[in-house]
Amino acid sequence: MTVGAVLLTGCGTSATQVRLAAAPAITSITTTPTAASPSATPPAGAAAGPSAVAAPKKQLKLGAKGEAVMWLQNRLRELGYRPGKADGRYGGSTLTAVWAFQKVNGIRPTSTIAKRTWTALENPRTPKVLVKNGRPTRAEVNLTKQIMVLYVGGQVKLITHISSGSGVPYCETATWQGKTQRFCGSASTPTGDFKTTWRAKGWHRSYLGQLYNPIFFNGGIAFHGALSVPLYPASHGCVRMPMNVAVELPGLLGKGVPVHVRR
Repeated sequence: MTVGAVLLTGCGTSATQVRLAAAPAITSITTTPTAASPSATPPAGAAAGPSAVAAPKKQLKLGAKGEAVMWLQNRLRELGYRPGKADGRYGGSTLTAVWAFQKVNGIRPTSTIAKRTWTALENPRTPKVLVKNGRPTRAEVNLTKQIMVLYVGGQVKLITHISSGSGVPYCETATWQGKTQRFCGSASTPTGDFKTTWRAKGWHRSYLGQLYNPIFFNGGIAFHGALSVPLYPASHGCVRMPMNVAVELPGLLGKGVPVHVRR
């Protein structure tokens, strides 16, 4: 076979990448109210006011189980985050939602839920608006904080932890369209104003790897689920997100929706 060099901007999860902080796929992301749910919470995106809830204040570490974890999961969901099923188990999906919440609230991301995070859950901040005169329904990607916020009808609908382009130039050899080719690029997620275009359902194979439920918005750059969404920019240029978020996002983010990427 001939080996050619192709300069492209793209993304994907390479099979050789170290899979850090994997967020496992789930079969259900519906939260059912329970006795452990906060008794009174503001709607997602509402301005923080006097404390309306009382957090358990019990220190939690990854792998913890119980009512305090269920309270955490329900509270995160009510604020627009996606911790997965409210099952009282502190696993990967809940962890990435915690990271997103901590980043929005100016807390260094950590897996341990301690006093500062509990206090912020009682009186949460709203995400910084990147485009003040943007459309009521839009997606905003904050590359500095590594979060994505989806607004629907002017209200915060979803907030998630992401991992964007690493910024490290790459050249990788892959078999694509029946030929062995060499792909080179900058691994960057460009800033700017875009719109969602085409999408694929389930696992989609790109020339740089596998993308789950990709929604493209800037050429070959897409939002997509990945098995590795670490606490640093690590992709070839796409916006990686936890698998459970990628399950839900296609039902919330339609075609032609503005996507604003900022630093």
